[in-house]
Amino acid sequence: MSETPLLDELEKGQWPSFVSEIKKSAKKNKKAEGLLGQLELSYKEKKTHWKHGGIVGVRGYGGGVIGRFSDVGEEFPGAAHFHTIRVNQTAGFFYTAEALRKICDIWDRHGSGLTNLHGSTGDLVLLGADTDSLEDIFCELSKEGWDLGGSGGGVRTPSCCVGPARCEFSCYDTLALNQDITMTYQDELHRPSFAYKWKFKFSGCPNDCVAAIARSDFAVIGTWRDDIQIDQDAAAEYVQNGLDIQTDLLAKCPTRCIEWDGSLRINNPDCTKCMHCINVMPKALRPGKDKGACILMGAKAPIVQGALLASVIVPFIRLQPPYDEIKGIIKKIWEFWDENGVARERIGECIQRVGLGNFLEAIGVEISPQVVTQPRDNPYIFYEEYYEEEGGEG
Repeated sequence: MSETPLLDELEKGQWPSFVSEIKKSAKKNKKAEGLLGQLELSYKEKKTHWKHGGIVGVRGYGGGVIGRFSDVGEEFPGAAHFHTIRVNQTAGFFYTAEALRKICDIWDRHGSGLTNLHGSTGDLVLLGADTDSLEDIFCELSKEGWDLGGSGGGVRTPSCCVGPARCEFSCYDTLALNQDITMTYQDELHRPSFAYKWKFKFSGCPNDCVAAIARSDFAVIGTWRDDIQIDQDAAAEYVQNGLDIQTDLLAKCPTRCIEWDGSLRINNPDCTKCMHCINVMPKALRPGKDKGACILMGAKAPIVQGALLASVIVPFIRLQPPYDEIKGIIKKIWEFWDENGVARERIGECIQRVGLGNFLEAIGVEISPQVVTQPRDNPYIFYEEYYEEEGGEG
């Protein structure tokens, strides 16, 4: 292996290092060895040596493989072609040891042996394949029941939290919805045709364990419409066992809707469903019984116009198979995006550009108080309904 004094510095300290893992693979794999040498050169010269662009894929698919070519391939032949393969992960990230071993065996035969579980999109990521090996890898993965994930301007691999499989707070079956959406939109996932990427993420409760509100174009967050369920005896037990209910619970409620005078009282109309009180006293408090989900849209990381968090589009929707209502909303949104979107513009940026009111009107969703982020502060802007009722002129 090449000498790597700069990368060696990243192995120092108490934390695990990706450099150590690359070195392990480099002892038996030429592609990992090439990556190690190129990475050291990049640290030395303070610039990347991955070429921009390059489209590769497998027969019949437009997405799922990210092309990666080196501009110092002659010096490090193992890294000359170092394509990334996105494998569609299981719902909730549940795997058997046998399934993972089969993937690793395939990857050891054809690739670098380096993996990333999981990428920010959610996929099980295989890092470092030659162009000539892609079809063989895809065929062997398919034979074992795996499919490729999404890339490019299309649907990215949907991902979800563990939902009702492991979480007592889940307000809908995230695993079932994730699987249904993945299977329904196979064409949009494998053959990108959108203006830019589209990410679905599903969280079973407002704790949002897959960070859908920060990282997805279409976030489905479990919620409830009725009152939080309270076990007063369990709440009293928390206090008796030393919980500082004033500091740890009441003072941290964002709307101050909780009171304690020996029993717990919640002004539920003021509750924002932040989950803090339930997280602090899980034995005493539970989400309500009238469960469903809230749809938020428009989140993205900072690329073109900076980071955006998702905004509420539909405050409450029930989620039962075959999920026709939510699929109807998705269809209308995609039609709007197809008409109004521009290249490399996420749906959140498109909504900002055309206006949230125009967007909601186009997809047939009524404006509700939950959609408004702040009160109107310009007295010279009026709703269309105002003019219709008053006979005003636009």
